[in-house]
Amino acid sequence: MPEIAPELKSALDQFRVDFENLRNEIGKVIVGQQPIVDGVLLALVAGGHVLLEGVPGLGKTMLVRTLASALEAKFTRIQFTPDLMPADLVGTTILVEGEGGSRSFRFERGPIFANVVLADEINRATPKTQSAMLEAMQERSVTVAGITHQLDRMFFVLATQNPLEMEGTYPLPEAQLDRFLFKLIVPFPTAAEIETILDRTTESHTPEAQPLLDPKRILEMSALARRIPISDEVRRHAIHVVMATHPDHELATSMTKRFVRFGSSPRGAQALILSAKINAILDYRYHVSRNDIDAMAVNCLRHRVLLNFEGQAEDIKTDDVIRDILSNIGKMKAA
Repeated sequence: MPEIAPELKSALDQFRVDFENLRNEIGKVIVGQQPIVDGVLLALVAGGHVLLEGVPGLGKTMLVRTLASALEAKFTRIQFTPDLMPADLVGTTILVEGEGGSRSFRFERGPIFANVVLADEINRATPKTQSAMLEAMQERSVTVAGITHQLDRMFFVLATQNPLEMEGTYPLPEAQLDRFLFKLIVPFPTAAEIETILDRTTESHTPEAQPLLDPKRILEMSALARRIPISDEVRRHAIHVVMATHPDHELATSMTKRFVRFGSSPRGAQALILSAKINAILDYRYHVSRNDIDAMAVNCLRHRVLLNFEGQAEDIKTDDVIRDILSNIGKMKAA
C-alpha cells in the first residue's frame, strides 16, 4: 500500500475524534442500539441514505431527531400516508399576485428541502409518491414543471418502515431500495436498556443533544474518507461478493442458486467500498482490508438481494444468504 502523508494521518485522527464525539452526543439521548447508531453515522459520512426497519416504539424517530440536533442541520419529518401526494414532498409552483395586479409563478419548496429528512413509515405512501423521492435521493435535485431545483449538498434521508403491520402498505420498489446505502434492522432493547430508557424519559430532566458539527464538516469527512486507498485485490473481493449474489453467476453458492431471484446491482459494490473505507478509518487503519468489506456486506446488500418463491416459502433471510456467500466465496473462487 502507498505511504500515507503525515497531513492525511492528522486529518484522519481528527475524523475519528469528530465521529466519536458525535456518537457520544447521540448516546446522551439514545440508549443502546450502538450498531444502529454507528450504521447511521457511517452512512451519513459516506453520503448515503438509510432504511430503518423495526417495530414501533424503538426510538427510530428519536434517533433521527437527535442526529439532526447534533449536526446543526435543517431537519424535516414527513409522515407518509396513502393520501400523500408528490407535491407534498417536493413542492409545487403557485401563482402569486404582485403590485399593480401583475402575476407570476413562484416555486414553493416542499419539506424535502432539508439536510436531514425523516421519511416516517415510507411504505404507507403510494408508489406514485414514493417515486418522487428517487431523483432527490440519487441526483440531489427535484424537477417540477420542467425546472430542476438543487437540494443542499448534505442531503440525508432516513426512512422507517414497520415489518409487522403490512395492511395498507406499498412495499418499496427495487429501484428505490437500491438508493439506500444501508438497511438497518432495529432490535428490541434489553431489560437493562429499557430501565435506562425509563430513567431518562419518566423523570423531570430529559437529556438533549447539543450541536457539535455542521453540514460542511460532514462533507469534509466524506471527501476525506474517499482518499483511503484500497488494493486491487480487496476491490475485486468486493466485486466477487456482489457477483455471488446473482444465482446465474459462476461464483454463486448453492444457497444463492436455490433461493435468490435477483442479486445486487453495482450500487451494492459502491456501497461496500465507501462504507469499508470509513470502517477502516474508525479501526485506526489507513487502508481497506477484506474484513472491512465483510463487516459491511450485510448492511449494504440485505435489501439488494431478492428472494425467489422458494426462498420466501422457506422463510429464508437475505442476511443468511449473504453470510453464506462470505463463508464460501474463497472456495468458489478457488474452484
